[in-house]
Amino acid sequence: MTATISSTMPRPTAGQSGRTPVDRQELSARLLGSAAKRSYDPVVDIDWDAAIPGGLYGLSPEWSTLYGTPMWDASSEEQRITLTVHEYCSISGVGIWFEHLLMQLVLRDIYGDDPAQPHVQWALTEIADECRHSVMFARTAQRFGAPSYQPPGSILRLGKAFAAKASGPAAYAAILVVEEILDIFQRDLMKDERVQPLTRATSQIHVVEEARHMRFAREEIARRAPELTSWQRRKQRTMIAAVSAIAVENLVQPGVYAAAGLDPEKARAAARANDHYRDKLREAATGLVSFLREVGLIGGPSERLWKRVGLV
Repeated sequence: MTATISSTMPRPTAGQSGRTPVDRQELSARLLGSAAKRSYDPVVDIDWDAAIPGGLYGLSPEWSTLYGTPMWDASSEEQRITLTVHEYCSISGVGIWFEHLLMQLVLRDIYGDDPAQPHVQWALTEIADECRHSVMFARTAQRFGAPSYQPPGSILRLGKAFAAKASGPAAYAAILVVEEILDIFQRDLMKDERVQPLTRATSQIHVVEEARHMRFAREEIARRAPELTSWQRRKQRTMIAAVSAIAVENLVQPGVYAAAGLDPEKARAAARANDHYRDKLREAATGLVSFLREVGLIGGPSERLWKRVGLV
């Protein structure tokens, strides 16, 4: 099973927003070159027939929503392992949902542009990456024997409306909200030997390829944000904050707890009150929050939504 993949595109730092964005076509050409050198097909690059070893977690225990709570302490090791496997599959399932939204946003953004331009070819390459990632995460859940976790119907409908109407920096900021948090999360998983090899392999592939996606998204935000009027900026802030709150609150679905033999309502209440988990999310979002502040897309009344889910 693939387990030795390194990124060719370093993770962007928040400080990049303080400079003039690089030329869009030049960056796109560079990203296309990087993708040509280092991309993966999970269907063939992961050994899906490899045995699932016993005694290993689905994700690093410290990333479990219940880690450090009395409910975690009272659980058996078998329950903890089952819980973390299903948590990873839930996060991946919600990732599939978000990738489907992302693909629609990117396609809408380039619709009608000259396909000979590097930025259009890069966008199509990014969409192809996301298609493979969605298949990879779906197969991972199947291999672990977990269901295909998705957000509830009401959230699916909201997502469909967002994908149909979102534009400007908010569309690319929505990409960053989930991808940057998952990037920190998966960088921890892919080097943790307590974690299942399948989790580590899928995490490594996602980290490598999403580094390019995040770089492009940051540059698009930095390029477009200064053009916003005051009213547009307020609207964009509200949309981004709402997406952030919805995404974070839906990463782990209640069925995860039932799969581990826990009471879903009690477990979800414990997770929401878990300061350790909130600290992990806040830490993972530090670079994202700093960047969005620098370009003026966090602030005003909408910041309450960021605070409600503990990202600031």
